[in-house]
Amino acid sequence: MDLFQYDFMLRALVGALVIGLAAPALGIYLVQRRLALIGDGIGHVALTGVGAGLLLNRSPVLVAVIAATLGAIVIELVRSRGRTSGDLALALLFYGGIAGGVMLVGLSDAGSGKLNAYLFGSLTTTSPGDLVTILVLGVAILVTMLALRPALFAVCHDEEYARVSGLPVRALNLLLAVGTAVTVTIAMRAVGVLLISALMVVPVATAQQVTRGFRATMTAAMALGLFAAGAGVWVAATADTAPGASVVLLAIGSFLVVALLAAGWRALRRRARPVAVPVVEPPEHEVVLR
Repeated sequence: MDLFQYDFMLRALVGALVIGLAAPALGIYLVQRRLALIGDGIGHVALTGVGAGLLLNRSPVLVAVIAATLGAIVIELVRSRGRTSGDLALALLFYGGIAGGVMLVGLSDAGSGKLNAYLFGSLTTTSPGDLVTILVLGVAILVTMLALRPALFAVCHDEEYARVSGLPVRALNLLLAVGTAVTVTIAMRAVGVLLISALMVVPVATAQQVTRGFRATMTAAMALGLFAAGAGVWVAATADTAPGASVVLLAIGSFLVVALLAAGWRALRRRARPVAVPVVEPPEHEVVLR
């Protein structure tokens, strides 16, 4: 029986495909800045927003977007001002966010099932309203990351050079922080708070094994994210597994396969390369000492 004849499975598939494209498109900038784990920190702040939404009987997704955006801006401002390290600010938000989320969900009428849905993802319970939110925000993130690719790459690669070139570095950094918060929030429905960074980082790491150049890496990462998202939903539908875990495991499996194939190809190229034999030229004349 074709499970995709049901509306909830179609919503899960469409939502996963949009997230699979948008997450690596933004994640490549985070990898370039060596902030691969920032998605985890912002995800935990978003969990506080989810708890606040459930407690106040408001939309958990929209409140999570607001909370995650504020958390991302705080991380960026602390990092740019240099008053404390980015890792310390991230750790404070990491632990404070998840503690606040668990407390607020406990104070609300929602049970542990609601918390688990946001911790580990719950694509199959995506409502039509959730799908519209994912589509609008996901397409906005995707278009922004592609349209501002040269400027964002310059800022992520070398902030001082970008500042000297006249680019609005602070505005672009804040835009990247807000984009990360929005991406984390919409991806929360697909893979959950605990697995968000994997979908943003693993396709990029996989693409880096076989591509050269920022544009090629970005394109390959988006294609790999799209494959992992679509195939993960299909595996979850046929094998009755968790969609979020299936998506992430397929992404990690793709990384392992590509890394092994790339390593084997490099080894074959090194073995096939001819070894240069040094040629010793005879001296033009000899000096005989007597």
